[in-house]
Amino acid sequence: MTSTAQQMRAWRGPALLTYGFRPFFLGATLWAAIAMGLWAPMLSGHITLPTAFDPVSWHAHEFLFGYLSAVVAGFLLTAVPNWTGRLPIVGWPLGCLFGLWVAGRVAVSFSANLPPMAVAAIDLAFPVALAAAITREIVAGKNWRNLLVLGMLVALTAGNAVFHWEAARGDYAAQGYGLRIGLSAGLMMIAVIGGRVIPSFTRNWLAKRNAPKLPTPPMQRFDKVALLVLLVAFITWIALPSASITAVALALAGVLHLIRLLRWAGWQTVSEPLVSVMHGAYLLLPLGALALAAEIAVPGLSGLGAVQHLWMGGAIGLMTLAIMTRATLGHTGQALEAGWGTGLIYVAILAATLLRVSAGIWVMAASPLYLLSAAFWIAGFCGFAILYGPLLLRAQPAKKV
Repeated sequence: MTSTAQQMRAWRGPALLTYGFRPFFLGATLWAAIAMGLWAPMLSGHITLPTAFDPVSWHAHEFLFGYLSAVVAGFLLTAVPNWTGRLPIVGWPLGCLFGLWVAGRVAVSFSANLPPMAVAAIDLAFPVALAAAITREIVAGKNWRNLLVLGMLVALTAGNAVFHWEAARGDYAAQGYGLRIGLSAGLMMIAVIGGRVIPSFTRNWLAKRNAPKLPTPPMQRFDKVALLVLLVAFITWIALPSASITAVALALAGVLHLIRLLRWAGWQTVSEPLVSVMHGAYLLLPLGALALAAEIAVPGLSGLGAVQHLWMGGAIGLMTLAIMTRATLGHTGQALEAGWGTGLIYVAILAATLLRVSAGIWVMAASPLYLLSAAFWIAGFCGFAILYGPLLLRAQPAKKV
């Protein structure tokens, strides 16, 4: 049987196609910057994209189902071979999968000139193909434990399908069922996968330094209860976004996940941004739940859009950036340490999130805050492309960034 190393050595094409994280992390990063670069002038009315989606719905769709789906693909195509012991997808099959993702971005952005069903079919081809590939690997490797991850990927895909259906009906899809399904699926991925890797990475780092307190091992009974409550809260929010019971469920989930985060002893990792950023990103998940609970209980308190950006730009944006930086360093032979440049891109995305949330609270200053938020977001992801792009584009290890 051909080993992974032999298969990768046999590939004579671009290094970009030697592992799933390479094209998808780079593509996701570039699209995050480009889409925000388009969104800011769209918001001010200076440009109009030929998309059938209203501007806010396009913006939300391309973050959740464009950017996030690419990061998820890069992560899973890299992690699943490790979970199953099977060979990764490399070469032109990987290139074709990436091409499907690119086709989806083009189709959605130029959807005004295409039938809605065709746009949906083109856009959904990528997550369906990805889910099929992951299913094959999990089943062939009998890695039943990770069927849960596959289920969350299917939920993300279902959210995308519903989003297209709502947009085709002329609904405001940016606040519809599809967005809530997709956002909930993305956050559950953070809660489940983050709940595995954050305490493990933290324990490894602290153990080397003889720290007085180590994180609680992952997936204890408390973690499972917290995850179940979070799932119930999301299901309730999807079905009844303005109900009092939803506020109660979200508040309970928020408190439980704050406690869960404290059990991981992240305060001891502040000297290593590569570890501490994951704790900071995870913190935004329960804070978002608590803020949304407050917004439901007292409508207009901070604005629904502002609250959701704690989850979208914050929990998802910062956590995915943290995962991409760590995975890229680890899989290209670099030391698992964050240089000053990496620290700055983390700060940029956090600043972008806080500025966007502030824009929903201080409405009078919303316009400049939107622009500042967009600028920090673009700077953060362009920074990733500059620092990590060379590592993703070539097979040889490079210097620490």
